[in-house]
Amino acid sequence: MGTYAKLARRALETESPVMVQIQQLMHGTKDAISLAQGVVYWQPPESALEKVKQMVWNPLVSRYGADEGLPDLRNALREKLCRENKLMKSSVMVTAGANQAFVNLVLTLCDAGDSVVMFAPYYFNAYMSFQMTGVTDIIVGPGDPKTLQPDVDWLEKILTGKHDKPVPKLVTVVNPGNPSGIFIRRPILQRISDICKSAGAWLVVDNTYEYFMYDGLEHYCIEDNHIINVFSFSKAYGMMGWRVGYIAYPSEVKGLADLLLKVQDNIPICASLIGQCLALYSLQEGPQWIQERVQTLVKSRELLREALSPLGKDAVMGGEGAIYLWAKLPDAHSNDFEVVEWLVKKHKVVVIPGSSSGGKGYIRISFGGLKESDCVIAAQRLRRGLEELVSEGMVQ
Repeated sequence: MGTYAKLARRALETESPVMVQIQQLMHGTKDAISLAQGVVYWQPPESALEKVKQMVWNPLVSRYGADEGLPDLRNALREKLCRENKLMKSSVMVTAGANQAFVNLVLTLCDAGDSVVMFAPYYFNAYMSFQMTGVTDIIVGPGDPKTLQPDVDWLEKILTGKHDKPVPKLVTVVNPGNPSGIFIRRPILQRISDICKSAGAWLVVDNTYEYFMYDGLEHYCIEDNHIINVFSFSKAYGMMGWRVGYIAYPSEVKGLADLLLKVQDNIPICASLIGQCLALYSLQEGPQWIQERVQTLVKSRELLREALSPLGKDAVMGGEGAIYLWAKLPDAHSNDFEVVEWLVKKHKVVVIPGSSSGGKGYIRISFGGLKESDCVIAAQRLRRGLEELVSEGMVQ
């Protein structure tokens, strides 16, 4: 037998993507309904799609574009950031989705071996991005058990060096949260920012779900030279498969733009030009187009909250923002992967195991991907499954 070249340890030690595991699980189950992947049920604006159809024959969209994004799109995004997000001093780079934006930032801001901070439950792809780039000292901070708001007192101890580890290089949060559906209140995020600034740490805020706010809550962003904001077109405009996101980074930080360009040029070169055209045309519809659709999710959220009620009133959290509910399983069934597999096979409904986000014994439920009529069926299946789980266990 011959010898084989070795595979990269950092890739081998990166956790397997949970959505790939879920897709494989669904392949063996006919007619399963998914409450798993973070998607929305709508497509991009019809007017934008019609305009893009005309762009297909333009030879320019088959060539490379500027690494940082189409000039017209970047100009429109800067106006949007000023008008909607009150980010007045930020430059823009367009990326192939928010996940690629985050990888760009990890490669630009962190070295292998650096310490970084996330709060549980965390976004699984962000965790994997650290792992596969060699940032293996991932410090997972606690949240309040009842509200899931980040424990800022704990963060202050970590970032002020009152321990035997190096001061972390970067702190990241998703607001509103994935997988939690929790909205971090402004005083808490501002205090996180102040602590990061004092410690010389970066703060990366993922605003993918900026428009997905409920019950009168309003999204906000904060800006400073240590803060980088990430955004996405995927959910708001139903553009998941078009892969367009963007980074809003501080213009005044010398050299940051050049480093981001180095990374960008070696990963996608540029985001898909036809996707960027669709993003520009969708942006012209304005936030009202998105908000009308987001409000249709409120009924689905309530249907699924009711479906989760067999777990107990205090077991269900989230739903303040984003498209997620976060629920605690009974202590006797804390192996969330087993419960998820059982729900798929026995009740033909799919959710995400909380362990993939640092929340062992929990599940994530997405209420964005189904129209109300389909959500009714999914909720009925989920409720039947959880009632059986609580009363009889995982009967096969």
